[in-house]
Amino acid sequence: MDDLAGPESSSRIAVAVVTMGNRPTEVDALLESVAKQDLAPARIVIVGNGCPLPDYAARLALPGEVTQLELDENLGCPGGRNIALRKLREFDDIDYVVELDDDGLLVEVDVLRRVRALFETEPRLGIVGFRIADEHGVTQQRHVPRIGNADPMRGGHVTSFLGGGHALRTAMLDEIGDWPAAFFFAHEETDLAWRAADAGWRIRYAPELLLRHPKTSPARHAIYYRVTARNRVWLVRRRLPLLLIPVHLGIWTLLTLVRTRSGPGLRAWFGGFMEGIREPAGERRPMRWRTVWQLSRLGRPPVI
Repeated sequence: MDDLAGPESSSRIAVAVVTMGNRPTEVDALLESVAKQDLAPARIVIVGNGCPLPDYAARLALPGEVTQLELDENLGCPGGRNIALRKLREFDDIDYVVELDDDGLLVEVDVLRRVRALFETEPRLGIVGFRIADEHGVTQQRHVPRIGNADPMRGGHVTSFLGGGHALRTAMLDEIGDWPAAFFFAHEETDLAWRAADAGWRIRYAPELLLRHPKTSPARHAIYYRVTARNRVWLVRRRLPLLLIPVHLGIWTLLTLVRTRSGPGLRAWFGGFMEGIREPAGERRPMRWRTVWQLSRLGRPPVI
């Protein structure tokens, strides 16, 4: 994108990072890459998710106002992000928030400036998703927000985004609400994306915005199978029209049976599935059928 927003813009951008304290070297590198941006963030919020934090402002030459928050317990990815957003609202001067995984790295120095430009050229743009690639420049297919063997370099409007690197318009969050903290881990991005789409906000995948991130598998987390299944059930109970709930869960169950090779993993998955059925899912606010059609037109109907 060539017509970047100029320095005369008054919009202010913040950066939020949530860490469990187990990646100190990676967090240092990430914050240093933020400090090198040619558009300095007005504020940086670092959340210690159930862990103490070193004094980053004293150790690193960070721009803007730096706030560190140490939580007594690990609230999960969405819960930790909500704490950062709550703190930023106290300042009431931020237009856009960039949220980054603590083991990510901004390779280019103009990422924040390009984020601001995208938001300012599209008033109803609510979410910007980054491209995630490993140290060899390879993007895993699960990190491409399109179905199938999609080209990771093809940008445009999509139906979802990546939690590892993205930017949110604060006006959108004020309208639709923050992250679903109860999810703790898995599918929180889809919940936020569906709420945004239903409120008329657009989501753009911008592959020119690169976050370098180690190649990983979500199954590395011990709670992966159980929480993924529980949250999937909660997601559809909260957001889908009644007619689509059994369709979505039926398709997802079949895909899980085909894809999962781990017996213990399947048992944990079905345990989480039943937990999602039994436990309260939170506020039910199903999307409109018009939104179902819009998501389908973008290539991902909300039953897949």
